[in-house]
Amino acid sequence: MSTKITGVRGMSDILPEDTPVWQQVESVLRDTVAAYGYRELRVPVVERTELFKRSIGEVTDIVEKEMYTFADRNDESLTLRPEATAGIVRAGVAHGLFHNQRQKLWSTGPMFRYEKPQKGRYRQFHQFDVEVFGIEGPDIDAELLMMVAHIWKALGLDAVQLQLNSLGTPESRLSYRQELVEYFSAHQDQLDEESAARLQRNPMRLLDSKHPDMQELVAAAPRITDHLDSESEDHFAGLQALLSGAGIEFVLNPRLVRGLDYYSRTVFEWVTDQLGAQGAVCSGGRYDGLVAHLGGRVTPAIGWAIGMERLVELYKTCGAGAAVPGLDAYLVAVGDTAGREALLLAERLRAEASWLRLEVNSGGGSFKSQFKRADKSGARLALILGEEELEARQIGIKPLRGEGEQLTVDWQNIVSAVRGLVS
Repeated sequence: MSTKITGVRGMSDILPEDTPVWQQVESVLRDTVAAYGYRELRVPVVERTELFKRSIGEVTDIVEKEMYTFADRNDESLTLRPEATAGIVRAGVAHGLFHNQRQKLWSTGPMFRYEKPQKGRYRQFHQFDVEVFGIEGPDIDAELLMMVAHIWKALGLDAVQLQLNSLGTPESRLSYRQELVEYFSAHQDQLDEESAARLQRNPMRLLDSKHPDMQELVAAAPRITDHLDSESEDHFAGLQALLSGAGIEFVLNPRLVRGLDYYSRTVFEWVTDQLGAQGAVCSGGRYDGLVAHLGGRVTPAIGWAIGMERLVELYKTCGAGAAVPGLDAYLVAVGDTAGREALLLAERLRAEASWLRLEVNSGGGSFKSQFKRADKSGARLALILGEEELEARQIGIKPLRGEGEQLTVDWQNIVSAVRGLVS
């Protein structure tokens, strides 16, 4: 017997029992972004490694420790994408999507990071990204956050909190960076090994430290909002006013810096306390310098990404995940003639009712065995077609969930009868 091949650690299968919840969440996301006028852009899973070094930053954990990078047969360094924004910007520059244009885009698919697998964090994970290019005012920042609030409402989620901060511009951060270095250098003996290594290279990342012994030190660190330039201050104040006017609650978090180098001005996270340590469900912010950094013209830009695994888990825990619809009906066909006719009848019913979720029994079997399959399928109703029903052009309908009498209806009335029983 051959040795069983196991899956790759941290790369999970999504089984048929779970995919209906994924599909429902994905449907809400797609419908929402379409309602706001956003268009889909699909980009490759594999990109040149240089793209992520230039965009994310070479002294970030992602580039230094977490990327799946390999040399192809031409000895070119390629990487499985660890995030989507860089690839979207690369595609926009390559195809001239940004010059004198405004773009509202979305994309979705798998991302890859070599991290320690744990609940809510995997080595292959899925994101849903929304990105806007060519609009610089706080109104588009507000629209993106209103869109996320719309998604939470559509999914029945209220266990999420919006945290906001502003990082200012790269120029305004210079003095803040120096003050951070001086502050943490004065407390060098309190830094963990990772923070000490980051101090000179990327001191703002110390504010994102999760080390328990660092939390008091981080809490007393200088605040970036005290170093904002006047335009960033006005932008941030305008965003807060728009959100307040829309009734969207938020918390200002001066320690929120995000883990990627390309962010500027607005940064945000939607967090929850329902998923343990992995509390961020949606994260994003402005990256006004990234397009130019990757070879395009100076272009204001902002976006967010939702971690699908975390959102699906949150939906199952706190939303309406248990209400995901399954099969409406399972067609039991007893006898060879009825079995052949059942396939044709089912096709006619699906054509008549696009909403109908109907499975036809395959492979024959006794009446009893077919009913066991019907019950196991999770269908709400069993449609029964035997030789007598076939001759009379009728069908039996028996509820499988809860109470209800079996009834018999003529073929032309099947759809209306099923609708009445499942609605």
